[in-house]
Order: sequence, then structure tokens, then C-alpha cells
Amino acid sequence: MRQDPLQVLQGAMRPSPTVGMPRLVIAGATGVLGNEVLRRLVGGGAFSLAQVLAREPITAGLRGVQAAVVPAAEPGEWPLVQADVAVVMFDPPRLFYDRERALWTPLPGQLPALAQWLRASGVRTLAVVLPHAPGRLPEALKRGLASLDEHAVARLGFERLLILRSAQKPAAAPQAGALARLARWMLSTVHYMIPSSEQPVRAAKVAELLAIALRTAPPGIHVAAPEVMWEAAQGQAPAVAARWLGSA
Repeated sequence: MRQDPLQVLQGAMRPSPTVGMPRLVIAGATGVLGNEVLRRLVGGGAFSLAQVLAREPITAGLRGVQAAVVPAAEPGEWPLVQADVAVVMFDPPRLFYDRERALWTPLPGQLPALAQWLRASGVRTLAVVLPHAPGRLPEALKRGLASLDEHAVARLGFERLLILRSAQKPAAAPQAGALARLARWMLSTVHYMIPSSEQPVRAAKVAELLAIALRTAPPGIHVAAPEVMWEAAQGQAPAVAARWLGSA
């Protein structure tokens, strides 16, 4: 039996039960990745409220999403929010999107102070999506904590810390003279020496693996190397996540 369109509309506008559901805060909800993560996590209905950190007031386009305006000072000086789960990303805003220009995006060096502020705000699960330049990290560090900043975050006492190392695309090179273009072409052959498992993956696939990990990860520190991200992008994200998180 077909439903009355008016009843469908009223049902969509009726607030859903949110008692006991966790609250989400996202730092760096910008770029293609930030948009995909926000869409997937909010659309999944797993959170009672999603707050995106912003430099100025904005009108959120998704139901259940609010802007949490933070001052220009460093994160350690911000007033606290109330949240249970946090996602931190570092994609720069796309300047032709007015909404993204108003959002706050962290710099990598701000991660420890931001994580400390999130922990003081009640966050128990922190997920950090880090851009990874292929070939820059030793093999051991690709699968573990790779810097003093990450060690500082790990010591803050989060129940679950998820670090996803997503390979980044090389930056576009500026225009130069003929000799510089020739040198760049010769060096570009190195790109083909990078294993396919460390090539950048689509933002939608990163968001998918992140959403699965937030649902299923047990307590502890879990680091996804670029190879894990690539394997999940091949279409078996749930199985890859289960092996990565030790629940297979």
C-alpha cells in the first residue's frame, strides 16, 4: 500500500530518538574527504548530534549538524564542548565553497593541543586521518605511532585512538622553464616505483573505512597503514577492517 506523501514528509521531520546516542565533533570537515566523512557519519544515524568546528557562524545544510564556533586562539584556550567521539582531518578548505571557508581546519602541529581539548570535552574515541606522503615513513612507523605529537596524543587516555594514514596526491607543480620541466619529467618516473598499495584512494573509501572502525573498533590504539587503506578501497572494507582491528 502506498503511503500518503504528507505522512512521509511528517515522518521525516519528526525528531528521532537520540537518548543514549553518542555526540560527534569534527575538526577539519573540509575538502572532499571532510564532505564525505560528514555525509557518511551523519547519514548513518549513529550520533545524536554532530558538531563541526567553525571560525564563524554558519548554517549547516544537514539535519543533526551544528556549527561549534571556536575563537581564533589556540585550542588549549577554547571553551569546552560536550562530545563523545571526535574526528580530526587536515584537508584544506576548497575556497570556492563559502561554507568551507568558514570552517576551522587544524594544522598538523596543533594536533596535541586539539586532542587535549577534545579529551577535556569528554571525548573517549578519537579518530585522526593523517595525510601520508608515500615513501616518507619507515615501514615500522607506517603501522605505529610516527611522531612525538602522536605519542603525546596516545598518552591522553582516550579509550579508543584510531589513526588512519591516507596517502595524499602530490601537489601540483608550478609552471617553470624548459630545463625545470625536463627535470620534473625525469623525476616523475619515481611515481611509478611507488607500490600500488600506497597510492591515494578515493575519499569515499576512506570515509567508509573510518565509519566502520568507529562502529566496531575495540578499546586501544589502532593504526591503519596506507596498505590497509588501499586494500579497503578494493571493495572489501568490512573484512579489511575486521582484520585490521583484530576482530576477524
